[in-house]
Amino acid sequence: MKKQRFNETQIVSILKQYDSGRDPIDICREYGVSKATLYNWRKKYNGMDASHLKELKALQDENRRLKQMYAELMLDHQLAKTIIEKKL
Repeated sequence: MKKQRFNETQIVSILKQYDSGRDPIDICREYGVSKATLYNWRKKYNGMDASHLKELKALQDENRRLKQMYAELMLDHQLAKTIIEKKL
């Protein structure tokens, strides 16, 4: 059976149904997720709306980009260091 992946906006809408007082077992049955998954989503996305998710995604993208830049700079630094050591 293929796993269904939910994006963040779908998860937030599911959690809003949970917060409105709907039974968690019914929600789990409807969307085909376990109670543990529902509670993990709640722990991760509790209190978020679409604007918060957009900001979180932008920060994650920026963090990924900065990590990649740092890794490239470290490689350049190591390469320069080895070249200098070979010349001496």
